[in-house]
Amino acid sequence: MAAGLAGKDIISINDFSNPEIERVFDVADLMLKSPRKASSLLKGKLMAAMFFEPSTRTRFSFEASMHRLGGSVMDFANTESTSVAKGENLADTIRIIDSYADVIVIRHKYEGAARLAAEFASHPVINAGDGSGQHPTQTLLDLYTIKKEKGAIKGLNIGLVGDLKYGRTVHSLAYALSRLGARIYLVAPEMLQMPSYILSDISNGSIASKTDKLEDVIGDLDVIYMTRVQKERFGDLNEYAKVSRAYTITKDTMSKAQKGAILMHPLPRIGEIKPEVDRMENAKYFKQAANGIPIRMALLSMVMGAIR
Repeated sequence: MAAGLAGKDIISINDFSNPEIERVFDVADLMLKSPRKASSLLKGKLMAAMFFEPSTRTRFSFEASMHRLGGSVMDFANTESTSVAKGENLADTIRIIDSYADVIVIRHKYEGAARLAAEFASHPVINAGDGSGQHPTQTLLDLYTIKKEKGAIKGLNIGLVGDLKYGRTVHSLAYALSRLGARIYLVAPEMLQMPSYILSDISNGSIASKTDKLEDVIGDLDVIYMTRVQKERFGDLNEYAKVSRAYTITKDTMSKAQKGAILMHPLPRIGEIKPEVDRMENAKYFKQAANGIPIRMALLSMVMGAIR
């Protein structure tokens, strides 16, 4: 990793080598240990937060991270107040924002929008989620959480549960887990199973099981990664209704899991994890969300060249 991540676009988890992922984790640890030293790393720098889709955790954690690094944020959360509402195309919008900011963080409903933005921007572009494509920064904080909680990733049995067809978080995560030596269990109704183009890319023996019944595999799992069924990705709401409550995690569900198994979720949850589970030792999803701060602080400082 001679040149580090300085000046690079972060569009896909596949943009990282395994050593680069480990380096991001090391820098995230530094952010947690030395927040005062980090507080001026990006002083005078400006981040454009371009969120064409709703977001709570990703948007606010990026903004909080930039502020904690001493930088400033230009918020683009309401497109109705911009020329996008007049019909301006994405390429032109990116060209303009790129002339104002030092880094662009973009979330968009269309897959490929972040890569398109990177083609027209001279400054680094970070993909904060593009349609049903990828969500690389979520994957980094997911991997960071797993490593913190379980000590390692290689050799773990990790179940991806719920909406594997449209879920960009599990798309990115599947790529990373296969490279890092985990065994992946795919748990979803057939109509929401992992897309074949992703399976063909990771068909290296890392897929341990494919099923629609969580109860068949839950006792084998070290990590249960739950996702919501994404209503906004369905063209037919009747189809959504058929699978919207395919899986619900309760205390009883977790009683069937291994004692040391952890439960994760990228959030928001819409009923697929009952509130009764929140106080269980297994529940790590709020801690997982909090890990977005050190990971995104690390990424911002690295792509902007403050830390190698």
